[in-house]
Amino acid sequence: MLAAATVTIFGMILLVIAMLDDRAIHVTFDATRGGYIATHPQLAPPVTALSLSVLRARVGRQLDIAAVNVRLKLDRAARLQRDARRRGGAERGSDTSGQNAAG
Repeated sequence: MLAAATVTIFGMILLVIAMLDDRAIHVTFDATRGGYIATHPQLAPPVTALSLSVLRARVGRQLDIAAVNVRLKLDRAARLQRDARRRGGAERGSDTSGQNAAG
């Protein structure tokens, strides 16, 4: 009886994880294509933006959901770029101060 309940609960957890993963927006980074690029089956063309916050807002608008509910799933290139920007090591497209210029 306990084993059956455990299997049922485990199955439900896997189902919830699969549902959440289905709503995840896959993101990569490609500087030649315009920065961060989001893809999802419900997005006709890929969505591009220079920052993750703008990308989240654009995807939310196109999918007609609140931007706070948009779950971005970053690939390795996107994670590396995000981390470099957090450390201040990557030049930002919106930086006009000249303090963060590469080179």
